[in-house]
Amino acid sequence: MRLRLILVGRTERGHVADGLEYYLSRIGRLGQVELSVVADAGRGEPPWQQRTESERALAALRPGGKVVVLDERGKPLTSPAFAQQLGTWRDQGVRDTAFLIGGAYGFTDEVRQRADLVLSLSQMVFPHQLVRVLFAEQLYRALSILKGSGYHHG
Repeated sequence: MRLRLILVGRTERGHVADGLEYYLSRIGRLGQVELSVVADAGRGEPPWQQRTESERALAALRPGGKVVVLDERGKPLTSPAFAQQLGTWRDQGVRDTAFLIGGAYGFTDEVRQRADLVLSLSQMVFPHQLVRVLFAEQLYRALSILKGSGYHHG
């Protein structure tokens, strides 16, 4: 299964970029992963930014694949449950799964409705830049669980 991370806006330099690169390289050893960056909306009113970035993220999707949207209102899953969901899709023959991480104002309802899974990393809210690293680690953890490696100790 090919995995695509679709991010709104560039990743900030420094620890966020380093952390994201680190986990993407580890994920790459377990499967195909592609990073796609759609332009952020720049300056403007928050609803306009959210709508513009949502349209760009939807346009980046490939037809027929599964879509996971990261959103604070999403479903919380344990790491093993997230791995199980990915494993189920893999076993069903899903070829592509896209993971959407929005900008500072998140996505519109239209994007959440398009999702096969709206996922929350926590009941807490994190900066959208930091979510990139946190989610990349969880994706690596899920793939490690599916492979049966010792990375996950839970």
